[in-house]
Amino acid sequence: MSLSTQQSDEDGQHVLSLRVDNARNVAMVLKAIHFKDRELATFCASENGLKVTVEDAKCVQANAFIQSNIFQEYYMQEDTATFKINLSVLLECLTIFGSNPMGGATPALKMSYGGYGSPLLLMLEESGVVTDCSIKTLEPDEMLDFNFCSANVVNKIIMKSDCLKDAFQELDMTSEVIEILLSPDKPYFRLSTFGHAGSAYSDFPKDSDMVESFQCTQTQSTRYKLCLLKPSIKALMQSSKVSIRTDNRGFLSLQYMIRNEDGQISFVEYYCAPDEEYDEDG
Repeated sequence: MSLSTQQSDEDGQHVLSLRVDNARNVAMVLKAIHFKDRELATFCASENGLKVTVEDAKCVQANAFIQSNIFQEYYMQEDTATFKINLSVLLECLTIFGSNPMGGATPALKMSYGGYGSPLLLMLEESGVVTDCSIKTLEPDEMLDFNFCSANVVNKIIMKSDCLKDAFQELDMTSEVIEILLSPDKPYFRLSTFGHAGSAYSDFPKDSDMVESFQCTQTQSTRYKLCLLKPSIKALMQSSKVSIRTDNRGFLSLQYMIRNEDGQISFVEYYCAPDEEYDEDG
């Protein structure tokens, strides 16, 4: 019996209950924020959908936004539901049938959460085979607040991701930092690294066909630890567009637009603090 035809008598007992016909659409977005093994992620469910957050080194935060309209069924009994879960284990469950099934079959997913202290229950079905999973949930910690608001944004660029993908392949990843230069004047947008083989940089003219929007009000040259931004490359590789923003403190926001197999759109956003060592050295 498929998940879509099974009885939903117990759904009313759950704080959160959802169903999606293609579990890979959910797994793809979550993989984009998967930093490391045994990683814990904080889930916040609301009537708008799921927000999944991971943090690393208290300097970088990644958020995946999966809108409720991506799911065939989405039910919330309360305004919000928040819990922490092992993201690595969740991804293993979501991909239990493999990422490239034979015959083009897609695994359906039903997920439910009963509230504080309850496990996250998953039921996956593919070609008549059903697998049940139960994942322990934890009480969420207080999340970092980067205080990144639109009112303080001084520079913003929206561009096609292909251009940035090529640039990251050319930069020297042995560098400890990456320098991002944004300016209303030339070179407009520059990425620089300082690795074992010397300095390398890529420039992006504001009138390029790859740049959809260029709004830079002041010149900023800020360095960020490359090890903190490397995980965002996974989201970049899956995305079609990227929004790059910096605020008046030099904090960085990278927002990626990701289109799934069914053409639906989700977003992944990274926040990163400037490299303090570089700031202190001037």
